[in-house]
Order: sequence, then C-alpha cells, then structure tokens
Amino acid sequence: MQLLVENSLALRNSKSITPEVLRQLISDSHSFKLQHFQASLLQEFHPVVQSRPLVNPAGLCLGTSRSGLWLPLDMLLEDAMDGSQVNATSAVEIITGLVKSLQAINATSWHEIFLGLWMAALRLVQRERDPIEGPVPRLDTRLSMLLSITTLVVADLVEEEESVAADEFGYDLGNKNQVPGKRRMDLIFSLQNLHDYQSLLTPPQSAIPATNQAAAKAMMFVSGINVGTAYFECMSTMDMPIDCSGNLYHLIVEACIARNLLDTSAYFWPGYVNGRINQLPHNVPNQVPGWSSFMKGASLTPVMINALASIPASSFAEVQKVFEMAVKGSNEERIAAATILCGASLIRGWNIQEHTVYFITRLLSPSVPADYTGNESHLISYAPMLNVLLVGIAPVDCVQIFSLHGLVPELAGSLMTICEVFGSCVPNISWTMPTGEEISAHAVFSNAFALLLKLWRFNHPPIEYGVGDVPPVGSQLTPEYLLLVRNSHLVSSGNLLKDPNRRRLAKAASSSSPKPIFVDSFPKLKVWYRQHLACIASPLTGLINGTPVHHTVDTLLNMMFRKISGGNQTVTTVTSGSSSSSGPGSEDIYLRPKLPAWDILEAVPFVADAALTACAHGRLSPRELCTGLKDLADFLPATLATIVSYFSAEVTRGVWKSVFMNGTDWPSPAANLSNVEGQIKKILAATGVDIPSLAAGGSSPASLPLPLAAFVSLTITYKLDKASQRFLDLAGPALESLAAGCPWPCMPIVASLWTQKAKRWSDFLVFSASRTVFLHSNDAVVQLLRSCFSATLGLNSSCCISDNGGVGALLGHGFGSHFNGGIAPVAPGILYLRVYRSIRDIMFLREEIVSVLMQTVEDVTCSCLPKQSSEKLKKSKNGMKHGHASLAAALTKVKLAASLGASVIFLTGGLGLVQSLIKETLPSWFMSIHRSEHEGDRGKMVPMLRGYALAYLAALCGAFVWGVDSSTAAASKRRPKILGCHMEFLASALDGKISLGCDLATWHAYVSGFLSLMVRCTPTWIFELNVELLRRLSKGLRRWNEEELALALLGVGGLGTMSSAAEMVIETEI
Repeated sequence: MQLLVENSLALRNSKSITPEVLRQLISDSHSFKLQHFQASLLQEFHPVVQSRPLVNPAGLCLGTSRSGLWLPLDMLLEDAMDGSQVNATSAVEIITGLVKSLQAINATSWHEIFLGLWMAALRLVQRERDPIEGPVPRLDTRLSMLLSITTLVVADLVEEEESVAADEFGYDLGNKNQVPGKRRMDLIFSLQNLHDYQSLLTPPQSAIPATNQAAAKAMMFVSGINVGTAYFECMSTMDMPIDCSGNLYHLIVEACIARNLLDTSAYFWPGYVNGRINQLPHNVPNQVPGWSSFMKGASLTPVMINALASIPASSFAEVQKVFEMAVKGSNEERIAAATILCGASLIRGWNIQEHTVYFITRLLSPSVPADYTGNESHLISYAPMLNVLLVGIAPVDCVQIFSLHGLVPELAGSLMTICEVFGSCVPNISWTMPTGEEISAHAVFSNAFALLLKLWRFNHPPIEYGVGDVPPVGSQLTPEYLLLVRNSHLVSSGNLLKDPNRRRLAKAASSSSPKPIFVDSFPKLKVWYRQHLACIASPLTGLINGTPVHHTVDTLLNMMFRKISGGNQTVTTVTSGSSSSSGPGSEDIYLRPKLPAWDILEAVPFVADAALTACAHGRLSPRELCTGLKDLADFLPATLATIVSYFSAEVTRGVWKSVFMNGTDWPSPAANLSNVEGQIKKILAATGVDIPSLAAGGSSPASLPLPLAAFVSLTITYKLDKASQRFLDLAGPALESLAAGCPWPCMPIVASLWTQKAKRWSDFLVFSASRTVFLHSNDAVVQLLRSCFSATLGLNSSCCISDNGGVGALLGHGFGSHFNGGIAPVAPGILYLRVYRSIRDIMFLREEIVSVLMQTVEDVTCSCLPKQSSEKLKKSKNGMKHGHASLAAALTKVKLAASLGASVIFLTGGLGLVQSLIKETLPSWFMSIHRSEHEGDRGKMVPMLRGYALAYLAALCGAFVWGVDSSTAAASKRRPKILGCHMEFLASALDGKISLGCDLATWHAYVSGFLSLMVRCTPTWIFELNVELLRRLSKGLRRWNEEELALALLGVGGLGTMSSAAEMVIETEI
C-alpha cells in the first residue's frame, strides 16, 4: 500500500481520491478517529457523489418552492395535532431525528434546516388560527409545538454539537467564554432571516397580549430602561407612548433566550423593535397580585391564586417555588399549588413548559412522608391535591402537551398507582374542596381512570397494526407498552446520556419511582384489563350465581331501574346465566352500594348486557335503558369506560338487531341528516371520492345497531359543561370509532344526532362523519392518496403542472364553516392524516404508494419534458446533462413526490411498514414487468426518473425510521439486518443471479441513485454492511463503468475494504 501511494501515477491523477487520503487510511495512528476519516474521505469524494442527480442540492430549488424540502416536517407536525391517539415517544425525539435525516438527505446547511423547521411550525399555527370547536386539540397545542417543542429541538441539536466539541477539546460546556458552535451561528442567521416572512408571523388573536408584551420588553431594554416582570404585570401595551405591537417572531426569540440559545443582543437586531422611549408610561399601578409579588413572599389569597393561575410563569424559579410549596406546604397550599401549575403556566407558559409538566408528573407520585405511620397508602392523604391535578390536566390540549413532551409513559405509571389505591377504597370518607365541592375516593378514581384510558386506544382490539416481523406496540399503545417505555427511561438514567431529551425523560421517570414497574404491580388493574380484553375478544360469560360479582350485578341493576313499574318488575331476570334474583325487597337495596370502584367495574359488563337484553326483548324501553345507564355513570363515572368497551365489542359481533331512529322510541336524525350529507360532499369534493347516498333506504327512517343506538343516546344525555367534558372526551373518540366500524351511514346518523345536541361542534362532527367514507373502502383510500400527490405537485387531469401545489395545497389553510362563508373542501393531506389511524389493514398501502408514485413520475415527465426535449436529453450520458432546466425541474418534482410517499409510509406504518417496503415490496417490484403509457414517447426519461424516485423514496424512508447515524435503538438493532437483505438483493441482481422484470434504465437509476445517497448522506449505513457485500456491489458498478461511485463506496466502507479499493485503483487507473 505504501508503494502504491508513493509510485502510482493513476492514483496521483485520480479525481476521486488523493495519495494523502489513502495514506490516512493505512495510518496506524491511534489518535486518528474513524469518524474523522470518513468525514475527510467524503470531502474528497464530494465532487464525484455530488454530481449525482439525487444528491445535488442545486437541483432542489428549481421549479418548486423551498418549502417543498420540508414537506415531511409539515406532515409530521400536523399529524401530532390529531387528538385521537397520544404518542409514547417525545415529539422532540421524533422531530430531531427527522430534522437530521432531512438535513443529510437534502444536503442542506443547518441554517436552511433551522429556517425550514421554524417555517413549518409557523405554518402549523397559521393553518388553524381559528380552529373548529370539539373534543380535539386546539390552538394552544399548536403554539406549544412552535414555542416549546420546536425550541427544544433546536436547543438539543445545538447542545449536541457543542457537547461533542467540549469532549474533544476538554472545555466546560457551561463556560460562557467558549466559542459558539456552527449550529448556534446558523440558528442565529435563520432567526434573522425568519423576520422577512411577515405573513407567517401574524399572531392569532389569543396570542396578541403575549406578543405585545414581548415587544414592549425588548423596546424598554434597548431604550435602557430597566424594569422587572412586576412592571409588565401592572401595565398594558396601550400605555406605551409608541406602538409596540409584536408578533410570533418576538415569542420565538423570547423562547430561544429562555433556553440560552440567544442573549438579549437579539433585541438590537434590525427591525426587532419599532423605536425607543425616553420614560416609563404614567398611571401604572405600583403593584398587583402576580408572580413578582408571589416571589417576594406575598400570601396566597384567593385573588393571588387566581392571578397566578391566569398568568403563565416566566422563569423556572417561579414554577419551582410553586412545586416546593406543594411538596412542603399544608393541604390548602398543596391545592393552591396544583391549581396554579395546571393553569396558564401549563397551557401558555411556553418558555418553561417542560419544567411545568415535569413538576406536575412528580406531584402525581408524591413521596411517602418521613413520619408517615398509617396502614393505608399515603396517597389517601393527598386526595384533594391529586384530584385538582387530575381535573386540571384532563382537557384534550393538556393531554396532548404531555404527549408532545414524551411524558405519557411516566404519566401512565403515576395514574395506574392512583387507580390501584383509590379503586380499592370503600367510599366511606370524603374531602371538601376550597370550592365547597365534596369528593370521594370514587371521584378521584374516576378522574384518574378516565385520564389513564385516554393514553391508549382502549376500545380497539390489541391485534391492530401488526406489520411484518415487528410487534404492533408502536401503533397500538397498551398499558404494558407504556410501562416498558417508562422503564426504558429508567434504565437510561444510569448512563451519563449526552442526549438532553433523554436526560429530561430519565429525570422524570426516576423521580416518580426509581425502580421499574409492571402491570403485575397493579393486581386490581390487571384483573380489569384482562376482563376488558376478554370482553372484546368473545361474548360475555362467567357470571356465576351466588358469587359476590353476581350480587353486585343485582344491586346495580336494582339501583338503575328501581322506578320501573313501581318496583314490581325487575331487570335482573335476564342477567347472563342468572334468573334467581328475588327482585326488590327492602328499601336499602336501592341505596347506592358502598363498594370499591374495582368491584363495581367488574360487574358493569354483566349489568350492561342485562340491560341491553331487556331492551331487546321489550322489558325496558329505550328511554328507561338510557336513564338507567346514565344513573350508573353518574354513580361511578369510571363505569362509562366499561360500558364503552362492552358496546364496542357487541357491535362488532353483529348479533343485535338494528333499531329505527324514529323520534319516538329513539332520537331521530331526520331534522338535519340531508344537511350533513351535503356538507360531507363539500368536504370531500377535492378528493374525487364517490359518497354513498344517505337516502339509500328510501322513505324508511334511519337505523342503528342496538348497542350503538343505546350508546349514542346515552352520550347525548350529558351536558356540555366542564364537569362532563373530561368524560365526553373519553366517550367521544370511542363513539366515533364504534360508529365508523358500522355500515354506512351509521356515522352520519350519529353526527346528525350530536349536531342537534351541540351545534357549535357541527363542523367537527361532520368532518368526523366524512372520514368514515375511507374506512369502508380501500379504493377510496387509494383515491385520496392520488389526490394528495396531485395537490402537492399541482397536477390536474390534463397532466400539466401549475404554479400552485406544495405544502399549502396538500394541507390547506384551515377548515370550518367560519371560513369562506361556509363548509369548503378539506385539503387531502389533512383528510389522510385524520383517517389513516383507523385503517386496520395498512399493508396494502406499500404497493399502492409505489404505484401512485410511478404514475406521478409519468405525469411529471409528460409535462416537464416535451418529446423534442427528451430526444435531445436521452443522447447524453444517463439522460442527464447540466444546463437542462426542464430535466432538473422534472427531477425536483420527482423528489417532491418521493418525499410525500416516504412521509405517508413513515407516518402510517412506522418502522414495520418501512422495513417491509425495503425488504419485500421493492425487490418484488423490480422483478415484475411494468409498462409505461408514455415510455415510447419520451425514450428512457420515464424509466430513469422512476428509478431515481424509488431510490429517493427508499433512502428517505430508511433515514426516517433508522436515522442517519447510530444514535437510535432502531438503528443499532434492525438497520444492518434489513439493509443487508436489500443490499444482498442488489448485489445478486448485479451478479446476474436474479432476473429483473423492470426496465434496465430504471434499475440502473435506482442502484446508482440509492448507493450515491448512501455514500454522501448516510455513510454509517455502509460501514455497518458486510465487507464482501460491498466488494460485490463495487464490482457490479464497475461493470456499468461506474468506477468513481464504486471507489467511493469502498472508501466509505472502512478499513475492511481498503485492499479492494487499492486493487481497483491499480486495475482501472482511476
């Protein structure tokens, strides 16, 4: 090797590698690090690999907006706003991985990716400035994504780079004199550029006070006026002598300053403030109740508590003091602290939100007092504080905020403990709250239980979303999975993790319980959960006469239906397997039973079965059935969950007759059913999907299966007040899922009934009904996917590309009847993101997305490359030649289409679907025969662009789920195996061992494109592959006269491919 370095004329004349780089390769210096070698080698290979069409960043900005580069980010952020299911993984972790992948694959600077991230988050807020009403996340969650989550993502990326530098050069990361890293400087430049996008920075109405205050704060600072937070609590921006109106830009900068990404020098940036003032405004009160007076020791009066709950804290010290008061204070102070933490600091305290959710999680698992000597759980004494916390974080936005910060597993562990303790208590004691309300153990249990069930799709079968060889835990959250994730955070806490997000999660997990916890730790919960799964899986059985459960069933039925026929008729004669009830006796039997909540829940499925059977046989009227079920739910609100699971199971079995919603026995939807149908057609107008008529049954009244009719009738008896909201938030998604699984038009009927109940939820209900169209037909889903691709690329039926398209066309600009004078078509991307979670068989999407992508490539080609242009282009090598703007524009559109396809696959099926695509679908596609309608007209352009599209699709999908480095668990375990299988397929095909059915131009473009992306963007993937496999791939490339790419592949392969690289230099004289 040394002789080769010194004497090879071919090596000295090589454009791909220099003697110095090869000398570094064979150096035995222990101080030389592998990653440094790979980085320098990539710099040497950069001109070769960069000339490839898929890794040339210059081509990415031709013919489309730069926002198209970040389409996966827009889709991911919008997907996180779906309140139907929370995520066990932190949004910070998911977004960080996606940002790294896009930065690598798109070969962009950190300045560009930061700017793209800020703009995607701003588009998320602007998309729903005035969102529709309903049990869904609203604007608060979107602002949290922009100002808290996105800022944390950026902070973690900056710290990652600077911590590596600190380790290498041996300085303290907290040293103020350290030189800022490149990412920090790129962040500053991106923020300065962000100021130019004023249309994205316009604040929603609810955020205007915060933006104005941030602008006023900066104005006073640059004016040299030093005031504390107390001043801003007293003044209004209307008092300022000049205009100090702010926008979202000021809030973003404040969020970055709060996390030490910027300092106050940002206030002096051009255009940041509107001017300076010479003196403070007059007529401002000296002091009002607020955070400043609280920090100075002011007492917690009711006025002070309301003020602190209404105004978000501005610093970590403020929320920390509240937390310490909850830990060390009296019962009254605990309640006050819980009220404050669950107020504005949780919802709008964007600069300290990660600390607020952490403190709330800790308070839900209070430690045992040192002097505690009682026999019962110490949690009993914390009941008032726990109840305030449970009610405070129950709203949909709050649950979603915990999900974004990745604290759902820790929250689930705390809630399981609370449920186990309070569900085992006999409700013979109560506590009086400051509001005068009395709560019992049943109330605390019900609030905790309802919140716990929101953390996974408890009414869905646990077999959903099984994909390939990957367990379904990623998409189907279960109690076991949530605890496993929580325990994994604990295991990580023993390592000095460099990932800031992992450190935050480890801290939260260890603070609640330093030991792993499992479902077996909660025997009562485990019994209920097994019964719940059994109820879903098979018809209800197991009620034995004379057992405690049987006695509880009789007691509950008599309580529910004691007023029927003056007490002369009993419903208990129809209990499953039982007919021995003696009927009503003494008056005491009608009293509400003093039983632990778990005992009641065990009996509820049998109670619901008995009541439903009695109604089916005419022993109960529909009104009596619903009244009885409502009495049961009022007695113990947690029973609503078990009623939900029972009704859901019975509907899927299809053994119950349908009942007519005629307005006499059951409520009638006739008043607005036709209106709902018209609105559904408007919503889906842009998709081209045929909508079944709601009047298919002629003049007959609408009908629903009996369990569904009973359930919807039960839910519409609830008032839309704050007390009922947290239980409707639980029942609502279950009702939608239940109705969506029934034949059409059950969901529109349910929407019509609920629209009459809650008119302000009309838009939400009609939108939910429109989604069910896609759940009954895979063809409708495929048509929706086609609409997504057409909208993104600006394609129409004439196969031409217009100036519109992109993210705006895919995801739209808001939805609701308050826009454009009424209901308007919903953007196809929004529809898909709200539909895919309910598609039970997602495997068919692999082939369909590839098929739609290939058709999109043809449509793009016929528009961007006229026949005469393609004839000229196909004469150049590989059909590519610099200076052909039309081909560059076509390739850019192809990349955008592949980016959309990768995003859909990643979001829909995650790791399992991506690995199945790479391992099974793509090899099968290449071995099949495909014909192109336009192939003859445009030579090899269509086949070549097909290959590049598939290469970009595969590379992006892999990067999304595996990452571009080795920092993720998925990368370390599954990536080498799946990628090795795919590379073996490529090598075998190149060796002639596998016959291909696709066009050779497609195959050539795919192999060269995919390997080029790996060399340039994901060299770590190559380093993990088998050395012999890399040699075979290199030989195959040489047979195609791809010597430069072959050498680059071997060069990145590490020390194991050194000899092969040397042999290649000698043989080919590169």
